[in-house]
Amino acid sequence: MNDTQAIDYLDCRVDAAQSMQHSRYSTVEQWSQPMESAFLSPGQGDVEGRAGRSLYESDFYRWIQHTSTALKAKDFDQVDWDNLIEEIESMGRGERKELKSRLIVLIEHLLKLLYWDAEKVWSGRGWRSTVIEQRRQIQLTLEDSPSLRSALLEMCPDAYQQAREDVLLKSQLSEAAIPSEPPYAFSDLLNPRYLPGQSQPED
Repeated sequence: MNDTQAIDYLDCRVDAAQSMQHSRYSTVEQWSQPMESAFLSPGQGDVEGRAGRSLYESDFYRWIQHTSTALKAKDFDQVDWDNLIEEIESMGRGERKELKSRLIVLIEHLLKLLYWDAEKVWSGRGWRSTVIEQRRQIQLTLEDSPSLRSALLEMCPDAYQQAREDVLLKSQLSEAAIPSEPPYAFSDLLNPRYLPGQSQPED
C-alpha cells in the first residue's frame, strides 16, 4: 500500500469515526479541546494520566486525524506504524469476512428456492430479492477488490456447508433433502440469469 492509499483509507476511517462521535465523546468540552492535542505523541498532553495508554487506545478519532495529517505531510516520524499496519490488516480481514457472510446468505436463499417448496409459495419473492441483492453487493466488492475473486472460490465449500446447515435447521427438512455438494456450477452463483424457480430467458 502506498502513501496515497494509506491516506485514503484513513480518510474513510475519519468519516466513520465522525459518524460515531457522540458515542466516543460524552461532553461538549471534550470536543472543544484544541486540535493541536491531536498531534501529540503517545504519552504527551491529554494522553497523560490515562493509565499510560497511547493515543490510539485513548482517543481513536484523534489518532486517525493525527496519522492522516502526518502521512499527508510526509512526517513519517510521527506515524504510529504498528497500529496503522494493524488497522490496514484488519480492513483486509473485514473485507473477506463480509464477502463470506454475503456468500453464505446468497447460497442459503438459492437452496431455499431449490428445496423448501412448502414455504416457497409464501416467501419465494423475498428469497429471490435477497439473491439479487447479495449478488449485487458481492459484485461491487469484487469490483473494488478484484483479488478477492480467488478468495471467493476458496470460501465456497465452507460457505455451502454453513448455508446448507442453516436451511436444514430453519426448514426442518431431512438431511437427504439437500445434497451435501452444491447442486449448481460455481459460475451460476453470480450469474443473474440463474434464479431457481423462475423460467430462464432464452439466448
